[in-house]
Amino acid sequence: MSGYMGYMIIAGIFTLIGWWVSSRLKSKFNEYSKQPIAQGMTGKEVAETMLHYYGINDVNVVPANGFLSDHYNPANKTVNLSPEVFQGQSVMSAAVAAHECGHAVQHATAYSALKFRSAIVPVVKVASGMQQYLLLFALGGFGMGASGLGGTLLIITILAFAVTTLFSLITLPVEFDASRRALLWLDQNKVLSGLEHDKAKDALKWAAMTYVAAALSSLVMLLYLAMQFMGSRD
Repeated sequence: MSGYMGYMIIAGIFTLIGWWVSSRLKSKFNEYSKQPIAQGMTGKEVAETMLHYYGINDVNVVPANGFLSDHYNPANKTVNLSPEVFQGQSVMSAAVAAHECGHAVQHATAYSALKFRSAIVPVVKVASGMQQYLLLFALGGFGMGASGLGGTLLIITILAFAVTTLFSLITLPVEFDASRRALLWLDQNKVLSGLEHDKAKDALKWAAMTYVAAALSSLVMLLYLAMQFMGSRD
């Protein structure tokens, strides 16, 4: 049980870190959602203007349900914006809308990191679905031996975590690049300027930190499991 308890302690620590980062993001969202932009454009208008600028005519901007539910769906080529962003005329709505369009631009230009991430999604879904069950067996009742059923399950668990960790790590350049594209376009086209641009950059920084925290958590978990396996062999 010591291996499982160690895992739970690490998971608890990173859960707290993730909660803190998420709280900061929500705080920034609420703050910058109340600050209107001089251009007076809604998130929907920002998104459509950016897509038109890049000559992307086969992507639709549609409303999504839920708070912070904004995302780009490459399967049906839609930029999905939460109600606050879709209808909003704020620094936050402009920043988020442009960021999601940044993903659409990545898709249209065959950005390599996005292509690779999309390619491994089916494997990631299987691996992530197995993780919790594997952990219960590998670190729980079957023991931590390097041989036998416990060792086999632990190896499979490590492989599953390796897949999801790779996905988390490859997500980082995808998200940072989308924000870079968004901020560059917002600046060059004078959608945001001066202090507005600085606030948009700050908002996207905290959005990116949620992915950083997730990737770091996944990496630490993977290293912990690998150390447990190596230790059990001694």
